[in-house]
Amino acid sequence: PRHVRFNPNVFYFKPQGIPLRMLEEVVLKADELEALKLYDVDGFEQTQAAVKMKISQPTFARILDSAYKKIANALVQGKAIRIESKMK
Repeated sequence: PRHVRFNPNVFYFKPQGIPLRMLEEVVLKADELEALKLYDVDGFEQTQAAVKMKISQPTFARILDSAYKKIANALVQGKAIRIESKMK
């Protein structure tokens, strides 16, 4: 199983001034948030981050790519981002 350590204290990001109930949402999985944190915040190389998550580097790259696409979609389309707190 994938190793996810980071547990966020925020579960939604959304455009300001629009009620959440009126927005479409994009779901960012726990492993996608962990990949973003390890690579973009903590500054690990993909190979190092993959080891920390106990997955292969190609799998890490796919997870990271998925996270980037979801975030870009939410920002460009004005959608809310829901962050899953645990792996399912």
